[in-house]
Amino acid sequence: MKPIYFDNNATTPIAPEVLDEMLPYFRQFYGNPSSMHTFGGQLHRKIEEARAKIAALIGAEPEEIIFTSCGTESDNTALMSAVESYPQKRHVIATRVEHPAVLNFCKHLSRKGWRVTFLPVDSSGRLDMDAFLKAVDDDTAIVSIMYANNETGVIFPIPEIGNILRERNILFHTDAVQVAGKIPVNVKELPVDMLSISGHKLHAPKGVGALYVRKGTRFYPYIIGGHQERGRRAGTENVASIIAFGKACELAKEHLDKEADYLKKLRDKLEGALLKLCPDAQINGDVKNRLPNTTNISFKYVEGEAILLRLDEYNICASSGSACTSGSLEPSHVLRAMGIPYTAIHGSIRFSLSRYNTEAEADKVIEVMPEIIKELRTLSPYGKG
Repeated sequence: MKPIYFDNNATTPIAPEVLDEMLPYFRQFYGNPSSMHTFGGQLHRKIEEARAKIAALIGAEPEEIIFTSCGTESDNTALMSAVESYPQKRHVIATRVEHPAVLNFCKHLSRKGWRVTFLPVDSSGRLDMDAFLKAVDDDTAIVSIMYANNETGVIFPIPEIGNILRERNILFHTDAVQVAGKIPVNVKELPVDMLSISGHKLHAPKGVGALYVRKGTRFYPYIIGGHQERGRRAGTENVASIIAFGKACELAKEHLDKEADYLKKLRDKLEGALLKLCPDAQINGDVKNRLPNTTNISFKYVEGEAILLRLDEYNICASSGSACTSGSLEPSHVLRAMGIPYTAIHGSIRFSLSRYNTEAEADKVIEVMPEIIKELRTLSPYGKG
């Protein structure tokens, strides 16, 4: 039975058109793009075509795109580049709700002697701008703030933050992994110096990502070796996945507005029904300023893992938080930073949709969820039966 897959912020299925685009580069065109011969060298042109498509999705110039292996590498590269490029500066700013790719790298820098400020958010997941303004100083090498949160979908005021930092001549990086292909992004208008995206979040394969680096930005390579990516990221290119990534970005750009409208309507239907049919449920995050495909709902007095196991019996896939922290027994660091009560944090479920989800699938979740919650509450250790 085909799964009902509502975990698209963790990863997305590869689009059929994307798979078709990449397959020849496993079987027919398998050369090394750095080779002198035509058979391998022809792949360099295909990589550059993909680079142009990815750049077009975010309004960049192709030469501003560096291919990486994933969003994590892109995030790590941006942060490492900043601290290597400005060794006299020893301060880094991020938020308490960043993806582990940023959060844990900042903790690594802290252990190495950098001063790190983790900015708070309010109960709706919105950034504390007063804390941000107080944190920025002349010692700040880089500020890294996600464009939208992967667990709640809350969108941060990236243009406002970027304008402030531009006036102070401070590097600004944003993790846009959850944003690219879901809402419009135009770096020509956006005051950011570096921006991370990842293929598997927009229907391309896992194992390929990109880092946008604005022309003129100081840059220090994270992976050192050969000449690939104009000396900015060594290693033989993941040709098939890069070409697939380009196709996925082309499709995302073509269908962006229509897809966003569809996902918002489907999300709102699912969310509204679950809030109505399941007592003691609440939305986590700013409902007015979030991604169109994401809802994070807490079902109080229930364990989220138990909900997911029961949903899995119906072949329904959802999440209790970030896929990169799902192996942890700790409750969501995002919801903790928002001050959500533990009785709600433990029962939080994220539903994240894609263009391949249907109303019939939403109806199935709406059908089974109330009984699951009712049943689990009779067994609840919190005594809400």
